[in-house]
Amino acid sequence: MPGNENAAGNPWKTAALAGMASYLDAAALVTSGIAIGGYYAGPLRLGADAIGALLGLQTLAFAVGALFGGRLGDRFGRRKVFTLSLVLYAAGVLLLLVAADPALLYAGVVATGLAIGADLPVSLALVNEEAPAGRKGTMVVFSGMLWLAGIVAVLVLSSFMGVQGLTGGRILFAHLLVVAVAVLLLRLTLSESAEWTAARRAADARTTARSETVEFSRVRDLFRAPTRYALLATGLYYAAWNLGANTLGQFGTFLWTALAGGEVAQFSQLTLVGLPVGFAAGLLFMRVVDTPSRHTWFAAGSGLIVLAWALPALLGPGKVTLVAVMLISGLGNSFAGESVYKVWSQELFPTLLRATAQGVTMAFTRAVAGLAALGTPAFALGHPRPLFGALFCLALTAAVIGLIWVPRLPTTAGSEPMAPRTSASGTSRRTAV
Repeated sequence: MPGNENAAGNPWKTAALAGMASYLDAAALVTSGIAIGGYYAGPLRLGADAIGALLGLQTLAFAVGALFGGRLGDRFGRRKVFTLSLVLYAAGVLLLLVAADPALLYAGVVATGLAIGADLPVSLALVNEEAPAGRKGTMVVFSGMLWLAGIVAVLVLSSFMGVQGLTGGRILFAHLLVVAVAVLLLRLTLSESAEWTAARRAADARTTARSETVEFSRVRDLFRAPTRYALLATGLYYAAWNLGANTLGQFGTFLWTALAGGEVAQFSQLTLVGLPVGFAAGLLFMRVVDTPSRHTWFAAGSGLIVLAWALPALLGPGKVTLVAVMLISGLGNSFAGESVYKVWSQELFPTLLRATAQGVTMAFTRAVAGLAALGTPAFALGHPRPLFGALFCLALTAAVIGLIWVPRLPTTAGSEPMAPRTSASGTSRRTAV
């Protein structure tokens, strides 16, 4: 296959191109929130219920895409799935770009949600599998840096383009379309995951020989020990943490304008203030994620996230507390949240279940977020402080799961049986749940 040697010899190229799934995910989330919740709302007469329905539907579509895309990636290969998913993503963004009525918006959010949901677990698995030993966590965290870059790009555009209404929204969606097409063309130079190919051949050979023990390659294997505990822990952690992050990503503009009386451009500019710090912190985490000190940095990040959500819960949502949530949680998310969830998801599952497991946990997380999003705008207007109180409790729950449960789970290498995980102190731990 053309490009095999080049891709195999340059894992950073693979990490960048496959990791762009994170960029497109974050950019789509923030763009939809700003464009649909801000620029499109007036001209297309979108009320709070319609905004919540559109953004919630996009998140639910992501859940469906992740569930099926992850499994297809384990069955038929990483490359096929992330290529087809980007074609669907580009088509969905095009619909959002040209939308002149809510009907096209609904079609667009479903298409983009399905596409990025299918792309993300498969692309992350490829990044991990093509990374050299001792650098796998580093390269997976790098995808989190691309996630941050997607947010930065959208916020810069919305802050300084000086265009409002439908035109402003169309410019933001045009950015997504251009990036998606460029990434699609560049991804065609990538080869299939060598680790996945070897594991698939081994599993097929055992199946051909009518072996009764095809270990850790079938969906039902996810729901037996020890993988079921890893599935529960990562799924619950990601869902609990993500509800806060998703609320800021999709409804940050809405909360800022509706609860604090601010302007769309002002919100984007304030958000940008904390992103350089988050970017620098992310670079630091890339240096420590493959070392025993990861747990310490994760604990610090989790503490910052909990503190951030405590402020509006206790003091009420206003300009000061909303800015504090953005800045403090943004720093904490550099060491916890999505970036460390992605690392755990590579370490805790074998090759032929890796994308499937991520698809299941991402689907669960986004389904929960999508259902919550359906009522978030209306609930925020009527009960703002209880909303932030609930997000504080969820952040605390995520911290407990990550600090106590996850370190006790065993890791796995490729399609081999689960191996005991080494804690920060250097001692081995087996599953204890």
